[in-house]
Amino acid sequence: MIKEIRPEQITDNAISLISKDWMLVTACTKTVDPEGKITTGRVNTMTASWGGLGELWNKPVATIYIRPQRYTKEIIDETDTFTLSVLPEKFRQALNYCGSHSGRDGDKFKSAKLDVLYSNGTPYIKQARLVLFCKKLYAQPFDPDCFVEEKMLKQNYKNDDFHTMYIGEIYKVLIDKR
Repeated sequence: MIKEIRPEQITDNAISLISKDWMLVTACTKTVDPEGKITTGRVNTMTASWGGLGELWNKPVATIYIRPQRYTKEIIDETDTFTLSVLPEKFRQALNYCGSHSGRDGDKFKSAKLDVLYSNGTPYIKQARLVLFCKKLYAQPFDPDCFVEEKMLKQNYKNDDFHTMYIGEIYKVLIDKR
């Protein structure tokens, strides 16, 4: 049974939720006509295991990090919302697929056997056990001059492909209690 909860009612351990369970970052382009009708366009998803959940600017927020070469980054840069979908463990193969294939090359949802649903033009994964709907508040590429530990820079950015950090306000949470 899917139900909506407030962000502060999430009981999962945030570190395990992101680093161990992983999540799918999903977004789509969209247009809104003068009457408010939403038309969705390109949609994509990618697996993420880096991120954070917390409080910032008096709002519940999620932070995600996306490298410049990712197709999902192009889409998130064009839209104002995205979702973070946490899937049950039985979908680990789908998570692996979505993390190792590009949506530029084909329909990742079909290949991973995942279904996309929409809420007010924002896509999310039907099979998710937890979905965070986020409104983009801030985006900033990592600056190599700001790394305090040079080891982190050398370890993670040998190709100078610095992540962009996105901070999104969590405005809706769906949880599957099955």
